[in-house]
Amino acid sequence: MTADGQPSADHGAVDVVALGESMVTFLPTRPGRLADVPAFARGIGGAESNVVCALAAAGHSTRWVGRVGADGFGRHLVERIASHGVDTSAVRVDPDRPTGIYFRTAADRATDAHEVAYYRAGSAASAMSVDTVDLAAVDAGRVLHLSGITAALSDGCLELMRALTSPRSGRPVVSFDVNFRPALWRDASDASVLLELARGADLVFVGVDEAEDAWGVRGGADAVRRLLPEPRVLVVKEGSSGATVYERTEAGGRTGAGAGERTHAGERTAHVPALAVDVVATVGAGDAFAAGFLSATLRGLPARDRLRHGHLMAAAALTAPGDLAAPPARDHADRLAALDDHAWERLRLGPGWTGTGQVTEETSTP
Repeated sequence: MTADGQPSADHGAVDVVALGESMVTFLPTRPGRLADVPAFARGIGGAESNVVCALAAAGHSTRWVGRVGADGFGRHLVERIASHGVDTSAVRVDPDRPTGIYFRTAADRATDAHEVAYYRAGSAASAMSVDTVDLAAVDAGRVLHLSGITAALSDGCLELMRALTSPRSGRPVVSFDVNFRPALWRDASDASVLLELARGADLVFVGVDEAEDAWGVRGGADAVRRLLPEPRVLVVKEGSSGATVYERTEAGGRTGAGAGERTHAGERTAHVPALAVDVVATVGAGDAFAAGFLSATLRGLPARDRLRHGHLMAAAALTAPGDLAAPPARDHADRLAALDDHAWERLRLGPGWTGTGQVTEETSTP
């Protein structure tokens, strides 16, 4: 029995466990301001559950650990996430607090026209803590994936995140996506806690824009690595220019540099340019990138290929509406990830590319 009176269960080991809040999201039926949109379609959203849904679709065993209200929205969330092949047996139902919901506009998140209205204060997920979460289920994964969003939900959630990223016996590999959301933090200085959590993780995902906004870091990916030397693996997303991975080499491990990699002073690095994509929607692309990188990591692929699989999974999300998209078949993704640098940089992916297997090359321009 957990401290909040809910039954514990024996949870088998899985590849990836993700902990965090998922919400029912209401998507506009047409572009425009929230004040003008006449109707919305229901979907689901949650950075951490997005990652494990994508990983389950890619053939990995996954679990989502969260907390929902005893309401129809909570039931909908659990059923939808489970329908993707994710184990939801460790999700707890709060009898007193509601499931969080939010509304958003159709505009790109990066534009001034984008609006999001969150109704998550006092949600069931905000009551997650070391006493209300099944920690045995959390630790029963090869990888535990977390997000900085959770730390902003409540003091109890922050305490939980600190406990999960602290050194402890039996801790799985901790993957942490900074996921800085300014609207969730009362003051920009509060986001300094994200740096503390990132320093406790084994694998960290962060964008150069996030690092500047949250921590004032300028100077590109290398500057972010200088600020964050602690994680064994650091993935810095650089927008349209691509992503760079930094990985400390382990004593007795693989030596030398693989394709697209370089080594220096006990660290292996690789940079992979972003793909040219005909974008349908940007929501969920960062979560998909993390899923692609984690999938390739679980398979033991080299650094360059882990980044390429991250880009490919992100491209699947960018070329489909909604937060979740079907990933490319593994053999298809492997073929694309194995392309030489010239062929990779000439790829252009559009809607439907994951299902048809058809891709095109960029044509050169004067």
